[in-house]
Amino acid sequence: MFNDIIQYILGLGAAIFLPVIMIILGLCVKMKIKKAIISGITLGIAFTGMNVVLGFMFNSISPAAQALVQRTGLQLTAIDVGWAPISAIAWAWPFALFMFPVQIIINLIMLALKFTDCLNVDLWNVWGKILTATLVAYITGSVVLGFVAGGIQVILELISGDLVQKRCYEATNIPGVTCTHPMFLQGPYLALINKILDFVPGINKVNVDAAELKKRIGIFGENSIMGFIVGGLIAFLGGYAIKDILITAMSVATAMVLFPMVAKLFMQALAPIADAAGTFMKSKFKGRDFYIGLDWPFLAGCSEVWVIAIVLVPIELVLAFGLSQMGLNKLIPLASIINIVVTPPAMIIARKNLLRMFIMCIIATPSYLIAATQFAPQITQMAADTHTLQTQTGQLISWMQIEAPEFRWSIVHALNGDASGIAGIAIFAILFVWYFMYMKKRSNAQLSKKE
Repeated sequence: MFNDIIQYILGLGAAIFLPVIMIILGLCVKMKIKKAIISGITLGIAFTGMNVVLGFMFNSISPAAQALVQRTGLQLTAIDVGWAPISAIAWAWPFALFMFPVQIIINLIMLALKFTDCLNVDLWNVWGKILTATLVAYITGSVVLGFVAGGIQVILELISGDLVQKRCYEATNIPGVTCTHPMFLQGPYLALINKILDFVPGINKVNVDAAELKKRIGIFGENSIMGFIVGGLIAFLGGYAIKDILITAMSVATAMVLFPMVAKLFMQALAPIADAAGTFMKSKFKGRDFYIGLDWPFLAGCSEVWVIAIVLVPIELVLAFGLSQMGLNKLIPLASIINIVVTPPAMIIARKNLLRMFIMCIIATPSYLIAATQFAPQITQMAADTHTLQTQTGQLISWMQIEAPEFRWSIVHALNGDASGIAGIAIFAILFVWYFMYMKKRSNAQLSKKE
C-alpha cells in the first residue's frame, strides 16, 4: 500500500512532485502561505514549460538525427532508449524506495557536520542513485553494496553541488541554488581537460560565450539564427526534403528563443524560496550560507548548452562508428542523441566558453558510448527480469546519457572486485580531490576579484 502511494506520487512527475516539496520547504522556513504556494506553482510552471520546449525541440531534431543515423548505415546491436525506460527499470528494483531515507539522512548528517552547505531537495532524481545501486546489486549480487554505491553517490553529489554553486549563480543569476544532478560528477574529468587547454596556444586565448559570439558575428550569433542554421543542417544531413529542412530549422530556432524565456520562471520561483531558506538557516546556524540543490533545468536557459548539444550530433555519430570499428561501441545513439547531460557541466566548468565546451564534450563523448555499451547486457536483462521492457532475442538496450559514465562504470566494477574498476575508482578519487582544490581555488579567486 505504502509503495503504491509513493509510486503514484512519483508518477505525477517532477513538475508536480518538486513544487509540492518546495511549498512544504517554504512553509518550514516561515514563508507566508500565499508566497510559498505562488513560488511552488511557478516552479511547476517552469518545469512544465521547460519540458514542453524540450519535447518540442527533441521531436523536431531527433527524427532528423535518426535519419542521419540511417544514412550512415550504422549496424549496431544496442539501441539507445532514453532516460524514461531506464528510470522505470530503476524504480522497479524491489529496494528502490529505501534510497529516499538514505539520501535525506546523509544530507542532514553532512549539514550538521559542516561537510556541506547544500540542502538537496531534488528527490525526484533519487532514481539516479537507485540506478547505480541497481547496477551494483545486479552485477555483484549484493544489495548492501548497491546501497553503499548509492550512498557514495549522494555524498559526491552534495560536495559537487557546493563546488559549482557560485558558477551556477554566475551562469543564471538565480541566488541560493545549485545543481546536484549526477551529470556534475563528470566535473573532475572535464576540469582536467579544461586545465590542459590552459596550456594550448591559441585556445587558451579564446573566450567566446553566446553573448560574445553575438557581438563578433552579428546576426549569426542570435539564438534564433543559430538554431535555424544548426537545425537545418542536421535535417539536410539527414536527407530531408527542402520543406522538411525548413520546418525543422524553424522549430529548433523557436526552441532556442523559448529556452531563455522559460528559464526566467525558475528565477521567479526559486529566488523567494532561496532567500527565505537562507534567512531561516542563518538564524539557526550563525555565520553559514546555505543553498538549495536542484535538478538541472534551471540551467537550460543558457544558450551555450543547446548550441554545443546540437553541434555534437554528427560528431557523436562519427565517434559511434569509429569506436564500433575498434570493438568499443555497440550503441546506436537515438533517444539521447541530443546529449544534454554533458553540456551543462561543461558549460559550468568552462564558464560558457563555447570553444572549450566543444572540445571538452568531444573528448568526453566516447566515455558515454563505451559505458552504455558495457552496461547494455545488464540493462537488457534487468528490463526483462522486472518486465519493464521486452526486447527481441539478440536485441540489446541501453542509455547513452548514462550520467557520469566514468564514475558509474568504475564504482560498479570496483565493488565487484574487478582490477580495472578498482583502478578506475582510484583515478576518480584522486581526480575528485584535485577537482575539489581546483574549484575552491577558482571560487576564492573569483571572490577576491569582486572585492
